Amino acid sequence: MKVIAIGNAVKPITPETRQQVMPKEVPATLKLYLDGKIEQFFFRQDKPGVVFIMNVDSVEHAKATIETPPLVTEGSYSTSLCRSGRSPRWAC
Repeated sequence: MKVIAIGNAVKPITPETRQQVMPKEVPATLKLYLDGKIEQFFFRQDKPGVVFIMNVDSVEHAKATIETPPLVTEGSYSTSLCRSGRSPRWAC
């Protein structure tokens, strides 16, 4: 199942927080990518944040997975999830 996870900055990341958190955030996100849980990732262009296309068993699994990176556990980011799928066939 594909789930779209949208990460939104909840509070500004200070330079001190960035120095403390990012050395953990990057490897944590890379591990999710290498494990196949994050299939694609993008940086938001409209405001600070990210968009992940996830390959997971359920929305609950996506929620449990996406709440583990340091920026989320530290409280700088929140995420919203959206189950996605193929377009239904329209009746003619």
